[in-house]
Amino acid sequence: MSLSIADIRHLFDQFGARAYSGEPVTQLQHALQAATLAQDSGAHPELVAASLLHDLGHLLNQQGETPTARGIDDLHQYYALPFLRPLLTDAVLEPIRLHVDAKRCLCAIDPDYHATLSPDSVRSLRLQGGVFSDEAAQAFLAKPHAEDALALRRWDDQAKVAGRVTPSLDHFLGVVASVAVAGAA
Repeated sequence: MSLSIADIRHLFDQFGARAYSGEPVTQLQHALQAATLAQDSGAHPELVAASLLHDLGHLLNQQGETPTARGIDDLHQYYALPFLRPLLTDAVLEPIRLHVDAKRCLCAIDPDYHATLSPDSVRSLRLQGGVFSDEAAQAFLAKPHAEDALALRRWDDQAKVAGRVTPSLDHFLGVVASVAVAGAA
């Protein structure tokens, strides 16, 4: 089964009002804030789309509120990919797939990064395998789309501000549609 733009809208309409893992924003607000940060940074449209959709796996794989508090890694970075692959290219999908490992990498290469993580991000970091070794960080950085994943990760971390004003879901679904595989949207 693949998701259409209408299916993605339905997921956000149905589950977007749920709290985002102990943060002061909802799932939808977090997605819109990440996409806004990407757009405002001048990111290419595929990365803006990835920023909107990076946590779609949480909406597809319902694990309740704050699964990390119960020791659950929901593997959300992988969960949505089979549903999105017919619709989107690797320029969108790979930053989504890599955004968790990007956190692990940033903890290894940026001495100040770990201190910026929210309590839930620290909990999930442990469940996701912890900080990369120097060798693992270098291997990550050599992957295609690693730089986009690092940028997405930083926007992900900043997209947790209660009351931040963003463009609408319609606006960003338009961006997703603009980068969709021809005929798939």
